[in-house]
Amino acid sequence: MNALMTQDPYERSVLSIFRNLLATAGTLIINTFTLPLVEKFGNDASAWTKTFCVFGLVAVAAFLINFFGTKERVKPASAGEDGKVEDVPFKEGLKALFKNKYWIMMTGMLALFFLMYSVNGGATVYYAKDILGDRNLVSTINGIFNVVQILAMFFIAMLVKRLGKKNVFAIGLVLDIIGMLLLNFAGGSMAGIVVSSVIRGIGNACGGATMWAMVSDTIDYGEWKTGYRTEGLVNSACSFGYKIGNGIGSALLGMILEIGGYVGDAAVQSASALLSIEVCFVWIPIAVYACGLLIMKFWKLDKEFPQIIADLKARQTK
Repeated sequence: MNALMTQDPYERSVLSIFRNLLATAGTLIINTFTLPLVEKFGNDASAWTKTFCVFGLVAVAAFLINFFGTKERVKPASAGEDGKVEDVPFKEGLKALFKNKYWIMMTGMLALFFLMYSVNGGATVYYAKDILGDRNLVSTINGIFNVVQILAMFFIAMLVKRLGKKNVFAIGLVLDIIGMLLLNFAGGSMAGIVVSSVIRGIGNACGGATMWAMVSDTIDYGEWKTGYRTEGLVNSACSFGYKIGNGIGSALLGMILEIGGYVGDAAVQSASALLSIEVCFVWIPIAVYACGLLIMKFWKLDKEFPQIIADLKARQTK
């Protein structure tokens, strides 16, 4: 929807910020209210069904508000005077997609990031229990991280306006790396855990607030490059990419722990098992963030975008 609602890069960034902000808030709401609702409905099997029926009704209401409250304002450059445009054949749209270098960059990065989220998220409980020595630190790490991420979102728009999406995204990657290293070498101190979670929360806010706006910008680049505007194909292909990343990440976590010799019911884990946990929780994310920084070295779209939009508007007037 971002790509169809506006072509202003700053407005897209703001839309992306609210998307990520409310998604994070939604996650916190679900985590906070699921068990209390289950208990209220009787704390049995049917209580879970009733709880998710409530969440389902809320979701339907949110989708309807989105449907009736938004409007597609952006028209393809090839649209006629009546605003209609010919459908793009799937084969041609697919060819155009792979001529879009920025889409390829973002899709690859999304796949890597969601692979990393899956591995890192799954390893959190192991890291807290076996590395930091307290399973309950999971809620501390995740709670501070999520709250800081939400608060930081309110300031990201100002940074994007001043520095641009690419630079804000890159700053977020650097902060994520610093936060991860600090947590790993803090020796389990509470101060280190808190500071690390704050830094990573700010870093993730920078990335989450800009990533999807950057995806929307690749749609305009693709239309400028190939003549085909394929919002649906771009976003569905990106969605496919990060779902693949999620799936591979889940399998990778179990594989690495198994190779390291992790034993779930062991009182003390071996050195190789502890190393495998660190690889999943710390070093794979750092490697992915570093890949993101490398990809950003080749991202020139922020500078090219004003001329691309001007060219597309000029085509509409012909």
